Amino acid sequence: MTYLPGGSSQRHWHSHEDEFVYILEGEVTLIEDGGETVLRAGDCAAFPKASGNGHHVINRSRVTAVYLEVGSRSPADLITCSDIDMMSPASDGRFLHKDGTPYP
Repeated sequence: MTYLPGGSSQRHWHSHEDEFVYILEGEVTLIEDGGETVLRAGDCAAFPKASGNGHHVINRSRVTAVYLEVGSRSPADLITCSDIDMMSPASDGRFLHKDGTPYP
C-alpha cells in the first residue's frame, strides 16, 4: 500500500483479524489509544484482534510512504472506528452506525 503525504485512514480495530504493518519506504505516524509512534522503513507494528485499541497511520512527511499490510480478511470480521460513529462488516463492506443502522 502507499500513502501520499497527508494520507490516512480512520482509526479502527478488528473483531476477528490480527493485523500487521511493515514499513518499506518513507515514514508514517502510528496513532493508537496510548499515543503516537513514528515508524520508518524497516519498522513494523502488530495489532491483535478484538483489542478495542484503535489504530491508524498518517503520512505527515513530504514523501510517499510504502508499506505492507497483512491480515486474514476474515468475512466474520467487524471493523469498528474508534473516533467516529462507524463500523463495517467485512462480509459486505457496508458502512453502518455503531447501533447497526446503515448510512444513507
